[in-house]
Amino acid sequence: MPTPLDAIAGVANACQATPTLVTGGQPELRHLEALKAAGASLVLDIRDPMEPRPIDEPQAVRKLGMEYVNIPVRHGALNDEPLTRILDTLRDAGGKIVFLHCASGNRVGGALLPYFMLDQQAEEEAAIDQAMRVGLRSVDLLEWGLSYARRKLGTT
Repeated sequence: MPTPLDAIAGVANACQATPTLVTGGQPELRHLEALKAAGASLVLDIRDPMEPRPIDEPQAVRKLGMEYVNIPVRHGALNDEPLTRILDTLRDAGGKIVFLHCASGNRVGGALLPYFMLDQQAEEEAAIDQAMRVGLRSVDLLEWGLSYARRKLGTT
């Protein structure tokens, strides 16, 4: 049986962020099939539904018997609402294996900064390192995630 990380081999910025969370860019159908075989049960897609995709991802995920959640993160419209929803979804997942993705991993990195700091108790520098390993490259997304986490921690 493949591991969840093995399942997404070839996906941009494929990463095992935590034991139950794998991340990356846009998957293909073969990756979703392999994720199912590896025990994943939730796909959290943070791309805008209007972004072009190689497959009908919601349909493919549901057909495979996994849960599909879409929480759009749009450049230029970065606010607290999607971060709160992403954190709630990850927290509600419990021990389920989750695949969190955007197109490249960049938005995933920004969105996971609060998760690393609030839920994984990572120090800010370590959280930034983890977010960059996941695919974070944008200063705007870095500031978005850090600002949210700092406010929740009361360190702003």
